[in-house]
Amino acid sequence: MTDTPASGIATPDWAAIDDAVRRAGLDAPVLALDLDLLDHNIADLHRRAAGVPIRVASKSLRVRSMIERVLDRPGYAGVLAFDVAEAHWLATESGVSDVLLGYPTVKREALAALFADELACRRVTLLVDDPDQLDLVDAVVPPARRPSVRVAIDLDASLRAVGGRVHLGVRRSPVHSLQQATALARTIVGRDGFDLVGVMSYEAQVAGLGNGVAGKFAMNTAVSAVQAVSMTEIRHRRGKVIAAVRQIADLEFVNAGGTGSLEETAKDASVTDIAAGSGLFGGHLFDNYRHFKPAPAMAFGLDVLRHPDDDIVTCAGGGWIASGPPGEDRLPKPVWPEGLEYIGTESAGEVQTPLVGPAARTLRVGDRVWFRHTKSGEVAERADRVALIQRDAHGCADVVDVVPTYRGEGRCFV
Repeated sequence: MTDTPASGIATPDWAAIDDAVRRAGLDAPVLALDLDLLDHNIADLHRRAAGVPIRVASKSLRVRSMIERVLDRPGYAGVLAFDVAEAHWLATESGVSDVLLGYPTVKREALAALFADELACRRVTLLVDDPDQLDLVDAVVPPARRPSVRVAIDLDASLRAVGGRVHLGVRRSPVHSLQQATALARTIVGRDGFDLVGVMSYEAQVAGLGNGVAGKFAMNTAVSAVQAVSMTEIRHRRGKVIAAVRQIADLEFVNAGGTGSLEETAKDASVTDIAAGSGLFGGHLFDNYRHFKPAPAMAFGLDVLRHPDDDIVTCAGGGWIASGPPGEDRLPKPVWPEGLEYIGTESAGEVQTPLVGPAARTLRVGDRVWFRHTKSGEVAERADRVALIQRDAHGCADVVDVVPTYRGEGRCFV
């Protein structure tokens, strides 16, 4: 790992990574994770959280051994899972004692399996924002025939203005006001078979929206201003909600925030842990933040199949488009060799990706091009394994292990 003195940003040595993967004889497409850069990101997120524990957002990793690696580090505790079967699996296979489900679930088969496992029931907390979700749980297994179910309330953290006609943030929970939150809390504690143990709120308009996009000064200024207003509003509202809900139930945790909001969420006295995950592998969507820059720890390599023209190479595969609003920022980013870009008429293709640029002249059939995915965890759905890269005392990079992704362990949750 090397550091840029002017910025302190950790940067990868793509040539060394390429050489290490080649010496290991790994076929493409291949994922490579630089452990030195991952450790840099682990430490940087911990620093930014200012002592507030970080709950690992598993959807941003989807590599179980790396979730375990992060949880072994100071400042990290618990997992924010994205699926109930995944939460069950992590609680039992990885022994994670505190798994919060980040979304409500209606998966009856997975819920039944969870309720049949008393240990998992003690470790997994379901997320709810509607009494209908409680009804579904009871329909799967009645209260008298299951352990008590741990639940948390999803408090909407979006910014609403102009009498609610303007909504800034993602569309998540219908529970926004103090009255809505306390009404749901009373409903939960008044029903058999449920324990209200927590509250979650995700300020996506701060945590997941870049405020340092290159060449977008006016937009960055506007985004930063809205984020400042939004954080002031949610700290005030969340504080009132948590104080009121604590009068109704004995809360164990209050989870909030994300990779992009660690510093600001840490200032909220009502919050007990902050979710973060994208900043660990450092997908390129998170290059667009002014106040932090995660190291690009994860990348994937594709083989050059042919040379249609002197300035064009064609790679095998590559159409790994990220979720979210369609746009160029959802495309994988070719990063090595430098000087390659997509051909507009084809872009990132399902089975082949042509790239154009001066660097194409130096590439031969069988060489490899390295890309960064937009998001941090989604790329793991495309490959069975990850090559772990680490440097020795002399700076030589080697593949020190090859570990399975969720997919490589035969797990597909969404």
